Amino acid sequence: MKVAILMGSPNDRDKMAAAVKTLEEFGLEPDERVLSAHRTPEAVVEMARGARDNGYVAFICGAGMAAHLAGAVAAHTTLPVVGVPLSGGALNGVDALYATVQMPKGIPVATVAIDGSQNAALLVVEMLAISDEGLAKRLADYRAQWLPK
Repeated sequence: MKVAILMGSPNDRDKMAAAVKTLEEFGLEPDERVLSAHRTPEAVVEMARGARDNGYVAFICGAGMAAHLAGAVAAHTTLPVVGVPLSGGALNGVDALYATVQMPKGIPVATVAIDGSQNAALLVVEMLAISDEGLAKRLADYRAQWLPK
């Protein structure tokens, strides 16, 4: 299953790397792309509108400051979109957090913590595990490592 991992800038790769690694651990196929809601809006719309037909199951979108990427994607797809507000800028990610979490009615974006790309990937895995028993088992095993012994 393909999961699109979009980021607004090539400089965001390090902050989104945990999402890639986590998805791969669960046997999912991350597809990393640099797309900007401001610099490449047509490409964002094209990607979002065609995602389901192209075999994608979800989006993870990381962006900083104004952080419009997740909302722009969510406006053009019915696939789950998880936003990762990224640190940087004058407000160190708080501006991106507010921008990502404040979506209008009818256009939801699940939002994780600032720089929380690992949790974004785990949230996608949880959604997919609803109807995939094998993935649910792997997720339970993964979670067990975080429990006290």
